[in-house]
Amino acid sequence: MTAALVAAGLGIIPGTAQAADPVPAAAGVAEAIAEASTSKGFHSPADRTIRTALPAATAAGNGKANAKTAAPQTAQDGPAALDAGANPTLAVDVSGTSYTAHGIELTTLITSADFALGVVIDWGDGKTDTVTAQGTAELHHSHTYDKSGEYQVKVTVTDTANAVQAVNGGAFLTPGSDFTPHTPTRLLDTRYGTGTGAPAAKVPGQGSARVKVAGNASVPAGVTAVALNVTVTETVDSGYVTAWPGAGYDRPGTSNLNYTAGRSVPNLVIVPVGEDGYVELYNGGGQPVDLIADVTGYFTRAQAAGYTSMAPARFVDTRKGLGTGTTPGKLAARSAFTTPISGLNGVPEGITAVALNVTVTEPQGTGHLTAYGDGPVPTASNLNFVTNQTVANAVIVPVAADGTIKVFNGAWMPAHVVVDVVGYYSKDSKAAFLPFTPFRTLDTREEAYGWPGGRFLAREYITQGFTPEAAAGVEAYVLNTTVTETGGDGFLSVEPSPYPLPAPGESAAPAGPRPGTSTLNWTAGAIVPNLVQAADGDHGVITFWNQGYQDADLVLDVFGVYQSK
Repeated sequence: MTAALVAAGLGIIPGTAQAADPVPAAAGVAEAIAEASTSKGFHSPADRTIRTALPAATAAGNGKANAKTAAPQTAQDGPAALDAGANPTLAVDVSGTSYTAHGIELTTLITSADFALGVVIDWGDGKTDTVTAQGTAELHHSHTYDKSGEYQVKVTVTDTANAVQAVNGGAFLTPGSDFTPHTPTRLLDTRYGTGTGAPAAKVPGQGSARVKVAGNASVPAGVTAVALNVTVTETVDSGYVTAWPGAGYDRPGTSNLNYTAGRSVPNLVIVPVGEDGYVELYNGGGQPVDLIADVTGYFTRAQAAGYTSMAPARFVDTRKGLGTGTTPGKLAARSAFTTPISGLNGVPEGITAVALNVTVTEPQGTGHLTAYGDGPVPTASNLNFVTNQTVANAVIVPVAADGTIKVFNGAWMPAHVVVDVVGYYSKDSKAAFLPFTPFRTLDTREEAYGWPGGRFLAREYITQGFTPEAAAGVEAYVLNTTVTETGGDGFLSVEPSPYPLPAPGESAAPAGPRPGTSTLNWTAGAIVPNLVQAADGDHGVITFWNQGYQDADLVLDVFGVYQSK
């Protein structure tokens, strides 16, 4: 009988193995989204209200005579500056906050004599809401913007009986950010001193390297987060690397990639950028290492491309001759293939970038792969490999105007290449990126995070609930998956579950068909990380499959969400 490790309450569930409590993941996500969102907002107090006496004709129909049209006044001018009979206390206090990437929660506090009032809320995106109030009132309204950006919110309160109008508002900046792809470009290479202020020297154990992002390589000021391909190399011991915004922020207790002696390890990192325009890379090992960072895109609150997730789909597999533009057999040394992405397998035309998982397997020599959209081959790389090694890495790559991408084999020997598409960026996509302080939601090595103990069993799966009700509109999660304590070769697959979590006491739902795509690959004794932009499907549930024939351990860290609300 299949033993499914399911996040559905502590204890043994009939027909399943150990089960994990779903509360830490779901509650952690809700708390993180709320914390990340509420830091953005505005408050315009009542003393900033602009009061205007309306033309006499406005009041005439109400039996009121007021022949003059007064110049606009603020509440600070005092009632003596206005017609004392024209509802002199009328004022508006407006505040906007958010609990989602694109949403605003507006609170309007109206101070007024007991008259009927008309209220118009202009959200700044061409949309308005109209309501009524009576005298002093407190109003609450919600609105969701289609795209990231700054919007001028204005509340207009009209007292037609007294021919006076009060206006107040402010600028609201959406917490979520849109994506702009960037030709892969090297920002840091400690081997050669590449990077602003970077010496040509290894990063010491327990030390860090600063990477200038904003204002570097055409990345604009005001960037909120960046997609970097980080590679650790020239390692002499085991350790890990953590990326974080640096100055003014506490370094999180999570990791972005893990390494062992003598191995070069890449991983895609999506990390917030500090207010000084830098990110920091911390070497958590005890010995010096070299670090490389290549930018592949960045996020800003200007309107650009949103994200759409999809169930992973295999577009290229040179072992089977799968993929338009490729031929059966290994990709030749120092050569590239071009393959279409737009218009295939549910990916629409007109996308600006694509999220991939790229795997190299059966390479006949040491080298690297580079994925890119158009133009000459970039000097940056997406993954590094040695002879006969199977390595996967998440990749975000610009898509050429004709809807294609290219993959270049930088080795001097041929290798097989596999490309899986997990999502895409386009101007029509709604989901914006909302980063938050990383947190760990699963570590099968520990009885923690709601996990009662037990390994990631061979050929089995772990299902975790991620999206609580408070996190509506989540399109995908940005996760870092790490597989460790491996007993043999294998690979990890990550897909949305087609079923909801069972209620407490119920038997686990089936996991659905075994996926045919991979997220990361491992060999015996390896520690392998990879970033995953994982869709959670219709039920807010994600399934992690151990596709190997030996047990392993799985670690999950959450770094952010794509959210359309």
